[in-house]
Amino acid sequence: MLRAQVQISRRLQADLLADHDLALGSYDVLMHLGETPGGRLRMNDLADRVLLSRSGLTRLVDRLQREGLVVRQSCASDARGLYAVLTPAGRARLDAATPTYQQGVREYVLSRLDDEDLRQFGHILDKLADEPGRPVSARAEEPARAEPARAGEPARTVPA
Repeated sequence: MLRAQVQISRRLQADLLADHDLALGSYDVLMHLGETPGGRLRMNDLADRVLLSRSGLTRLVDRLQREGLVVRQSCASDARGLYAVLTPAGRARLDAATPTYQQGVREYVLSRLDDEDLRQFGHILDKLADEPGRPVSARAEEPARAEPARAGEPARTVPA
């Protein structure tokens, strides 16, 4: 499992660096910010989503801020809290890099799986990503999400 994860991550990273001068970890931060209203998240919440330590995220956001891709904003309700906020330049870099990332996912993962593999893969990922103690019925109430399509095929809808 770790070997596959590392190989896929290295390939995605190489593609993003070559085409957009953007590391996979940076893409991950921009993607999470881009999915939120206003393009902003509290630093603690962002660290949880990208699976980095608080200090690791701080260093990464420092680099992204130097590049003009994010800014930090103070939290009005908590003077100690900070938000990471996607800038217009960050949105543009994310928008440019997303097709490269999606193509990599299709090429390095989805193209190697048939329809039954994809159903099982989605089910397994749901189980592995699920929080311990969360009832299975809660997953059934979540909306479906679209998976990227293989070249020439329609997008698939799988449980979120």
